[in-house]
Amino acid sequence: MNKKKATPKNEAARNNMHRESNASAPPPAHQQPTRRLDNNSAAAQRGRVLTELRSGPKSTLHLRRNCDVLSPAARVLELKQRGHHILTHWVNEPTDCGKLHRVALYVLLQETGGQP
Repeated sequence: MNKKKATPKNEAARNNMHRESNASAPPPAHQQPTRRLDNNSAAAQRGRVLTELRSGPKSTLHLRRNCDVLSPAARVLELKQRGHHILTHWVNEPTDCGKLHRVALYVLLQETGGQP
């Protein structure tokens, strides 16, 4: 048999190959967004937030996870400035690691006919 001797250099290369293969793997299904999120412009993010709010109240954490909107409060403020009537309630919600955080729960009461 022609086995390579286990040296620190060989081990590092093998570990690096393992890390690279894991880095390109898609995230688990529960962490994947429900739709493609190619456009990160503020307008596109407002559109995603508005679409989510049409189906019911959504929290800051939900909008971050599912809509790829890292600053939901800014997008909601912009929607309010465009005439949408959105209420903010404060709730305690656990993060992915289980810690409770006080986060906003946004409720769309009335939508304007304008752009998001």
